[in-house]
Amino acid sequence: MDLPAERMSTDAAAGTPTPSATAAAVDGPPGGALLREFSFRTAFSLAFAFISPIVALYSIFALGIETAGPGFWLGFPVATAGQLLVALVFAMLVSRYPLEGSVYQWSRVLGGARFGWFAGWTYLWTLCITLAAVALGGAAFLARLLGLDPDAHGVTLGLAIGLLALATWGNTRGRHVLGAMVALCVAAELIGSVGVGAWLLLTGRLHPLSIVLPTREFFAGGGGWLGLFDSKAAAAVAICGWAFVGFESAGSIAEEVKNPSRDAPRAMIASLVFVAAVVSFSGLALLLAIPDLAAALSGASVDPVVDTLTYHFVPGFFRFLLALFVVGFLACLVGIQASVSRVIWAFARDGALPGSALLARLEGEDRMPANAIICSGLLAAAIFLISSTHLYAMLVTFTTAGFYVAFGFPVLAAAWVLLRGRWQPTPFHLGSASAPVVLAAAAWIVFQTMNVAWPRADSAPWYEAWSVVLMIAVLGALGVVVRRFLDRGAQATAD
Repeated sequence: MDLPAERMSTDAAAGTPTPSATAAAVDGPPGGALLREFSFRTAFSLAFAFISPIVALYSIFALGIETAGPGFWLGFPVATAGQLLVALVFAMLVSRYPLEGSVYQWSRVLGGARFGWFAGWTYLWTLCITLAAVALGGAAFLARLLGLDPDAHGVTLGLAIGLLALATWGNTRGRHVLGAMVALCVAAELIGSVGVGAWLLLTGRLHPLSIVLPTREFFAGGGGWLGLFDSKAAAAVAICGWAFVGFESAGSIAEEVKNPSRDAPRAMIASLVFVAAVVSFSGLALLLAIPDLAAALSGASVDPVVDTLTYHFVPGFFRFLLALFVVGFLACLVGIQASVSRVIWAFARDGALPGSALLARLEGEDRMPANAIICSGLLAAAIFLISSTHLYAMLVTFTTAGFYVAFGFPVLAAAWVLLRGRWQPTPFHLGSASAPVVLAAAAWIVFQTMNVAWPRADSAPWYEAWSVVLMIAVLGALGVVVRRFLDRGAQATAD
């Protein structure tokens, strides 16, 4: 196992960081060490806010029902099961390597510095693009709440910048402010998801449960084994896969958690399971309450979620729901930005980004990575500038695949270490089931990455149909350029 010598010493037998080396890794950056002030509850809430049932469901609902019909709901339990395998692997990794930056750090330890760098690079950009996309999604709900035109690009752009600025302010104010914001937002999430779902099931059900049951057509694909990806069933799993990313953010803040080897794994698994239950429940309630199912299936209903809620609730209560949805999107923004800023900071601590000295600084009594937080906000704001172009559509299409590509680095590296007989028991482990879970998670990641990247939109331009492949190539090429620049700088310093 190729471990970076400059960051940690290793166990001669296991090839893993010793506790003393892990602790020492926290003391390097300007401003001192990070403060361990987050509890299990905070780590759970942050991961819950990142996944965000409101954002997870309402962002994909229209696309899911139009692409795969009401049966798209069946993609939720399948995607949950696959992601739970990944969460269990990540739980094992974070219990042994409780280092800030999650995916970047685990990949770096398991596969070496260069392997980890490209894992972190992929993850960093996926998070930044997602941050911009969620801000714009929240702005559309905020525009409706304020009585503005949500289809006016200038309106949504201005509101998105405002939401992003508010999230950045909350993230830089300190861990107590961050924790309070996340807790408030989680409460709004539960009311907006579970509360609305329960009410619709009790009073607004318009269709029988049988509409979500699969038909022969649902599983029909093309010729050959690759034809599996052409089926509505595969499309449903790909779309629902967007709903269950973000649980790994509990590992991104590992060095700020009081007992990370115990609490970070629990927070990852608990947040994923809880969100999956909420999203599945709320999604079923919405499906059974759609007033015009034919319009939703054909795409004539541009936003079946809004159409359903305005049909079942009086205008005053609908505005209250809009406010809850805006808070939910804000919670998601706070969680995403907290995660991406820690990835940036972890990169900078290793001198692995341009401007690392500035980005690695910790500010104030709370010793927050304020510069990394502001940097993440500026990167997302820069993405806003192309939000009305085809390039932005390609970026957003890439985000779901980007998560799975980034997750693939540590999961596949863990599987490789296991197959070479070098896997060692971790503080959090599954006993004899650990090895099968790692291998099953690797198989799931490969399948789901191909599934999400599969070009299904026959009417879309070629560059949108193949946007995932194109964006991987572009980000990979840009990463090679940046990495060579850093290597040359390091070589020049050494000379």
